[in-house]
Amino acid sequence: MIIQVNKNWWKDLFDETYLLTDARSVCDEELTVREVNFLEKILKLEKAWPILDLCGGHGRHALELSRRGFLRVTTLDYSKYLLYLGKQRAGQENLNTLFILGDARCTGLCDESFQVIIIMGSSFGYFVQEEENQKILTEAFRLLVPAGKLFLDIPDRDYVLREFKCFTRHKIRDDIEIFRTRELEQNIIYCRERVTSASKGFIREKNYCTRLYGPEKISRLLLNVGFSKITYKNDFMCREAEGDYGTMTSRMVVVAEK
Repeated sequence: MIIQVNKNWWKDLFDETYLLTDARSVCDEELTVREVNFLEKILKLEKAWPILDLCGGHGRHALELSRRGFLRVTTLDYSKYLLYLGKQRAGQENLNTLFILGDARCTGLCDESFQVIIIMGSSFGYFVQEEENQKILTEAFRLLVPAGKLFLDIPDRDYVLREFKCFTRHKIRDDIEIFRTRELEQNIIYCRERVTSASKGFIREKNYCTRLYGPEKISRLLLNVGFSKITYKNDFMCREAEGDYGTMTSRMVVVAEK
């Protein structure tokens, strides 16, 4: 294993550079609209339900829900920068979306506060230690009301393994170039990401990781926590365009009920 990953890599990755490197996913408003269309349909969302966008970043899904008239939408994330952007956007559009700084493993929010919790954009599986990932599911279970639902949007493991590439590169705006070197070990992708600019030179280099789950493995975790009625859908928002979308290329949706 060449790529070494700090266990707390996620604490400082999600900043203004992240919004460049992953812009084709996390800043794609048309994609966000399609994803929220799917959420509304599969979860049969009601406007008055309290909804938590857990690990929600700058709240692209939460803001879209608020635009559609959902009254009690909250985003929780660890990134102060992304939360600031979300609050700013909400203010500009006069939306009542709530943004909270916190750790998804221990949010500090009250028991049984939400009817629905969503974890979108491959924001689950950041920890090499599986017990840390399970803490997020345990916290989600605690926060849901009885019969409340958890919506997980995670990489499609079989697709990722089948299409795995050790090295990719892509450009943004003919100036920024992203180089990604990947290693795979025991269903964990370790990635070194180097970002450069034609005009400014080197921007940064970061290492991070994502754990991959098949239906059987994620089911075991959810069942251990107490969830039931677990369903799946593959090829969620599959990206057919050429380019390196990483784990956002093809995803699997998992819905579980408390």
